[in-house]
Amino acid sequence: MQARRHPSSLQVGILDVDLCGPSIPRMLRAEGKAVHQCDSGWVPVFVDQEQSISLMSVGFLLERPDEAVVWRGPKKNALIKQFVSDVAWGQLDYLVVDTPPGTSDEHMAAVDALRPYSPLGALVITTPQAVSVGDVRRELTFCKKTGLRVIGVVENMSGFVCPHCNECTNIFSRGGGEELARHAGVPFLGSVPLDPELTRSLEEGRDFIQEFPQSPAFPVLAAIAQKILNETPVQLS
Repeated sequence: MQARRHPSSLQVGILDVDLCGPSIPRMLRAEGKAVHQCDSGWVPVFVDQEQSISLMSVGFLLERPDEAVVWRGPKKNALIKQFVSDVAWGQLDYLVVDTPPGTSDEHMAAVDALRPYSPLGALVITTPQAVSVGDVRRELTFCKKTGLRVIGVVENMSGFVCPHCNECTNIFSRGGGEELARHAGVPFLGSVPLDPELTRSLEEGRDFIQEFPQSPAFPVLAAIAQKILNETPVQLS
């Protein structure tokens, strides 16, 4: 049975498998939080008062935030497997997995660890430049080879909207993400403009939705999120 539920009522886990650049704790103002053990394994860090968003990242396991993670593939694979199976996630509606760019050990380990849970698919992010689009095309090939459905393509940094005249300037290029999605036969979900307020909210761990509703990026991100929810309805048993 499938159901539509309001996003505010969903239980969401965020798994940061960018082991060499764990930036999610900073973005969610969770740096320095401690991860504890319970009978079911590691307890993730809750990042909101309602305890509806839980986060697990290698950043919580480092003694210093700027400590480098210099690991070979087998150790990375083992940790990602632990993050999936040995974390007390509880009853989640969605588990969002943030991966590093490219197709590396982290991607294979995440797909293998999540395969028993029938992952809903991959959200692929590109920027408009031809070089970035070429790299992301390889990621689409990776998804196809591993049997991972592509939920859609998002083009980030697609233009800068002037706060004074509202004119959009395509600093890098335009249309690369949409063309990539068309050639690959997958949905194009939208283009996110460059936005200093979005950058500031991520760097300072601020609530972008609550603090910057007038941002030009806000309606685009909201529309993309709604499309994803429409494509991946919550399963009710």
